[in-house]
Amino acid sequence: MKLLNSTSKAFQMNAFYKDFHLKKLPLSVSIISHNEEHNIARTLDSISDIASEIIIVDSRSDDRTVEIARSLGATVYVEDWKGYVGQKNSSLQKCNNEWILCLDCDEVITDSLKTAIVNVLDNPDFNGYFINRKTHYLGKLLKHSWQPDFKLRLCRKPGNPEWKGNELHESLTIASPAGKLEGYLIHYSYKNISHHLEKTLFYARNMAESYYKNGKKFRLTNLIFNPLIAFARLYIANLGFLDGIRGLLAGFSTFIYTFLKYGFLWEIELKNKQ
Repeated sequence: MKLLNSTSKAFQMNAFYKDFHLKKLPLSVSIISHNEEHNIARTLDSISDIASEIIIVDSRSDDRTVEIARSLGATVYVEDWKGYVGQKNSSLQKCNNEWILCLDCDEVITDSLKTAIVNVLDNPDFNGYFINRKTHYLGKLLKHSWQPDFKLRLCRKPGNPEWKGNELHESLTIASPAGKLEGYLIHYSYKNISHHLEKTLFYARNMAESYYKNGKKFRLTNLIFNPLIAFARLYIANLGFLDGIRGLLAGFSTFIYTFLKYGFLWEIELKNKQ
């Protein structure tokens, strides 16, 4: 998709950032990667003009991820996989600047967000900032489905940033209040419907395993009603229907994910009773 609507707007943005080409911001970008050769250049290109350091911890990719990242100026460390939390903290700890922006390889900074980052680093009110993500799905940016999706991503070292959580729901934390930034990230989460279903199946199965490990019990009511509630929340309450066919697909994927995670939980309990 086009991030700029006209040639005049592009000229204005270039003029706005010209001072940062010679002296970039005290900003590090923290990323982890594994076989992301199709995404990494797009992500780095979106932030490289204002970030003075890009740190990537790669878990031994066997494609061109490392080669592409280094060619675009990133410092890449190749390490064994330690889980999402361990890997992201490893990247975070290697950042040398006062401010750190944490990104995934399938996320892109918009110009409105870039402007907000430049402004807030000049006059910060908090040690951390939440940023909204909007999903780019089947060729179009979704305006309502999976919205809002605020994530703490911009942090300052005095806030003691740290990734915490489990393998499915890791999150960045700081030891002080955080604000919100204008603008948003574009999330290129799904290549196509097949890829979407593959990820839905993967996350549903892993969530069921997490439920079981944490003592959550299967309930038939969860299997019947929770998928319907999840669909209604996304498609109706959050106005997902305004995203057209894409919103309908997003709603049904949420239904399927919720249904399957309880179905898998029942299956796990059944196997462990035998």
